[in-house]
Amino acid sequence: MPNGIADLIFLVINILSIVLIARALCSWFDPTFRSSIGRVLFEITEPLLAPIRQVVPPVGMLDLSILVAFLILFVLRQLLESAVYG
Repeated sequence: MPNGIADLIFLVINILSIVLIARALCSWFDPTFRSSIGRVLFEITEPLLAPIRQVVPPVGMLDLSILVAFLILFVLRQLLESAVYG
């Protein structure tokens, strides 16, 4: 795999990680995502989190789908690094 494609995938993984952190922080202040920033974060992350939420149910009031998404992104990044850089 050319490094240019790998770098693009790393960039997407990093951006998704940052957006997930922003969504988690935003959910503390705007849990209904009514603000414009909250709606944007929701629209970006929900396609990633909704399928995870179907498999991993919430524990009490905690939504663990964001943690699972981070774990998936971390594993993908590690697999990609080992494939590209050996």
